[in-house]
Amino acid sequence: MQQFQIRKNDFMTQRLVTLSPVEQRPTLAEGEVRLAVDSFSFTANNITYAAAGDKLGYWQFFPPAGELTQGWGVIPVWGFANVTESRCEALPVGERLFGYFPPATQLIMQPTKISAQRLIDGSAHRAKLPPGYNTYSRVLHEPDYDASTEPERMLLWPLHITSFCLWDALKDKNWRGAEQIIILSASSKTSAGLGYALFKDPDAPATIAVTSARNTALVKSLDIYHDVVDYQQLSSINKNIPSVIVDMSGNSSVLKELSKHLGENLTYCINVGLTHWDETQTASGISAERSEFFFAPGHIQQRMQDWGPQGFAERSQRFMHDAAHWSRQWLKVKTLQGLSGLAEIYPDVCQGRIAADEGVIIKLAIDG
Repeated sequence: MQQFQIRKNDFMTQRLVTLSPVEQRPTLAEGEVRLAVDSFSFTANNITYAAAGDKLGYWQFFPPAGELTQGWGVIPVWGFANVTESRCEALPVGERLFGYFPPATQLIMQPTKISAQRLIDGSAHRAKLPPGYNTYSRVLHEPDYDASTEPERMLLWPLHITSFCLWDALKDKNWRGAEQIIILSASSKTSAGLGYALFKDPDAPATIAVTSARNTALVKSLDIYHDVVDYQQLSSINKNIPSVIVDMSGNSSVLKELSKHLGENLTYCINVGLTHWDETQTASGISAERSEFFFAPGHIQQRMQDWGPQGFAERSQRFMHDAAHWSRQWLKVKTLQGLSGLAEIYPDVCQGRIAADEGVIIKLAIDG
């Protein structure tokens, strides 16, 4: 068994830990299953998990394997895995699951609350973590399951569910009184999903996409924003109307400059991702009353209470399907082999060198 790990206080430091055959195959307890991780996506969103690992508990999902693990962490990923060994009668060998996994060749899970469509990993160390991250889909039981759409599902589901929740949260608050919504790091796939949701909503305010000069042409080609500007053109944004910022970048200097430019017409700022995780996080000049760190799992739990689990699933999945179909027009999937492939491309993901229209999939060999 292999597992990809990084230093929690230095994202660029990585290692591949390989366990011996004895270490990697402990006897399963009653009710447990062993999963061979088949494939997963890896995007800037995963770096956000690392950046917020201590604050939001992402390091707790998958403890690092091997010896001398102090200071090392495992970044969760979204992907598919197959049951290769089972001591759980309701989940036989051959089941295929979609959900949250470690970048590793295998995972031992304690399935609970098993239904025909989904289950929850009831492992003790995950009990207090957000339910949305502990839930797995039994994809072979889905009536519309199509294996050919798995790459888009891995790449876009964890991003576009946040896009959907952001759109819903903004709409629920009547756009925070804004006449324009400014999206920072607009080339990210989460930003594109939000831009698409706002574009399809006839009641939504105008949208302004802010991106780097090298990504301006791509963002314009999406044809979903009212205007596209690069980071050197912030002063060209209309400062005379109420505005909301959705910050996907975490770049405090950009946020500070834009908030100064907008002044009192900045009605609200939603901080979502940390695409520029290495930028110094200093005061942005935006008061706590006019800003929030958006945590999608919290919004999901609230909407499940409001609409019921089935209601939330129907609304969100309708959007996800439409957004994924739209994304296929511009998204390019790059498949790499093995955790060594992840190790090679990992520095490029950390440093933002992956093309905005490219999605990375890591395909693993069957774990023997």
